[in-house]
Amino acid sequence: MKERYLQISSGRGPKECNMAVRLVVDRISFEGSRVGVEVTEIETEEVDGLPCSLIVRLRGKYMDQLIDHWIGTVCWVCKSPFRPLHKRKNWFVEVKTYHLCEKEKVLDVKDVYFQTMRSSGAGGQHVNKVSSGVRATHAPTGISVQVMDTRSQLQNKEIAMLRLAARLRDLESVELNTAKEQKWKNQIEVTRGQAKRVFVGRNFIEK
Repeated sequence: MKERYLQISSGRGPKECNMAVRLVVDRISFEGSRVGVEVTEIETEEVDGLPCSLIVRLRGKYMDQLIDHWIGTVCWVCKSPFRPLHKRKNWFVEVKTYHLCEKEKVLDVKDVYFQTMRSSGAGGQHVNKVSSGVRATHAPTGISVQVMDTRSQLQNKEIAMLRLAARLRDLESVELNTAKEQKWKNQIEVTRGQAKRVFVGRNFIEK
């Protein structure tokens, strides 16, 4: 089933912004239920019992329309429920699309195609006459390795599979670090000012 993800973040704002994150997610879930879109909370980062960042998964025929209705800055206009004497009344959160990290890639021999070649280097005349060298390519990622370590084509294929698996792990590490960095940026970058949607009061009524 097709699915998409949203990250709702307070931008490391004060507690009032964290409460706004909670209110926004509840509103997204409510609007989703009205159009048959399933909204599921899958990851939450909390401060003092309130979410400063929350990731939701959306599934359903009209999820793209629902997402388009929310992407951007959301403003909650309300007197602080935590600091009665505080003058500020505008609290901002950011709603952005989020790309969930893929599950660990498992190297399947069905995804690898091999090409044979003549080995080069040390090994005498036998190495030059026999096509024992191997180039292995992982089709889904395009990663390729070339192995001429032994005179045995079978052994070279086994070595190639081990090296491809190591290259895939390296790729996953880079992708994971990139995703973590983007998630952090999403949490600290909130555009204040031109809000896409504005809600007012404790009952979170749209203005």
